[in-house]
Amino acid sequence: MAIRVPRIMQAKQILRQSKLFANEAASTSKDVPKGYFAIYVGESQKKRFIVPVSFLNQPSFQKLLSLAEEEFGFNHPMGGLTIPCREDVFIHLTSSLH
Repeated sequence: MAIRVPRIMQAKQILRQSKLFANEAASTSKDVPKGYFAIYVGESQKKRFIVPVSFLNQPSFQKLLSLAEEEFGFNHPMGGLTIPCREDVFIHLTSSLH
């Protein structure tokens, strides 16, 4: 069993380096439980999801984070982490991660 520390570190770095995400997390921390974070998903209209931090360890979720980095860099237009994929694709992917 191989440990993928670099990929996990990269995912955590993406979240840490987003200044806007940090500001959003600070301003809305009351509605995000400890151990979770808020993200926005959708192509044209964004929907907010609260997901567990444990998703950061999942290779499929790390791929979504890479897509977000390619699309937005560290400047996310919604003020929080934005994932550029269809909502139904995101729901299907995350439902298999539980």
